[in-house]
Amino acid sequence: MNKPLRCAVLGALALLANTAFADNLNALIQAAKKEGELNVIALPHDWCGYGGVIAGFKAKYGIKVNELNPDAGSADELEAIKANKSNKGPQAPDVIDVGLSFGPQAKAAGLLQPYKVSNWKTIPDSVKDKDGYWYGDYYGVLAFEVNKDLVSKTPTDWSDLLKPEYKNAVALAGDPRAANQAIQGVFAAGLSQSKGNVAKAADAGLKFFAQLNKSGNFVPVIGKAASLAQGSTPIVIRWDYNALADRDTLKGNPKVEVVVPKSGVVAGVYAQGISAYAPHPNAAKLWQEYLFSDEGQLAWLKGYCHPTRFNDLAARKKIPQDLLSRMPDAAAYKKALFPTLEQQEAYKAVITKQWDGVVGSNVK
Repeated sequence: MNKPLRCAVLGALALLANTAFADNLNALIQAAKKEGELNVIALPHDWCGYGGVIAGFKAKYGIKVNELNPDAGSADELEAIKANKSNKGPQAPDVIDVGLSFGPQAKAAGLLQPYKVSNWKTIPDSVKDKDGYWYGDYYGVLAFEVNKDLVSKTPTDWSDLLKPEYKNAVALAGDPRAANQAIQGVFAAGLSQSKGNVAKAADAGLKFFAQLNKSGNFVPVIGKAASLAQGSTPIVIRWDYNALADRDTLKGNPKVEVVVPKSGVVAGVYAQGISAYAPHPNAAKLWQEYLFSDEGQLAWLKGYCHPTRFNDLAARKKIPQDLLSRMPDAAAYKKALFPTLEQQEAYKAVITKQWDGVVGSNVK
């Protein structure tokens, strides 16, 4: 390549690295391949089908994916960006996947850079930052994942978890002082106890878990498929898509039942964002393009998640019937509450700050 042409190409790539919108996807692909790597964090393979998503991205673009701390919580992801601002190595996240309320927090802290994917207009306004700093990708609802080899009578609502028959049985799928999934679990329990009063749900949720802990029903262990199967956490409160994926993975050993509770049904949206200090900014943008493409969105359905572009895909008849038939009965989701960002910020602050004082259980 002659020098003038080479300079022009490099200049175009530099401009592309700072653009906030996908103007030229082919140029982005070439720039991302030139970087050759992508650093992701907090993406366990059984979460929403991420194993298949990562494999699909690598196969399509030939870019190496470095997977950091798969079990990290949303707060951990933000801390990882802060701790690696000047680090251009594999320990510095290029992208994050966090609970929706952590998106504005990361933006306010200057941890994200803006980028709007090609399908930006088909992402609902309610789950994206208007300037492109973060954008919701998929959602699920809190459910009970039950080891039926150990639990004979399946709980159907939050109040059931307080019964003596569930002693040493109930666990959250994260630390409620830092992990979005666990915070939402406490809120959902409180929403049920407060009979749908969002303003009182955080306090009610803390009191519920304090009672659960005092009765000996709460297990201060982060619930996972392994702990469920081993019997240390026979009932795990977690996103429906994680529980359904476990059911498939465990293949009846033990038998797993997944129940969406009768009340306190809370939907949680997870958002994507690109680190302001990303070592591989173009690969990060290409990753977002892949996640929000039709191919990426359908991959969420394969992992039992509801993609945020679901309505657009359905309107264009892009959703295979076999994927729809694998999802739980739609009736279970009719009562689902989608908390606003303001509501999430309010109850997250209460739960994370008051868990130790009210519940006093060190979840780890």
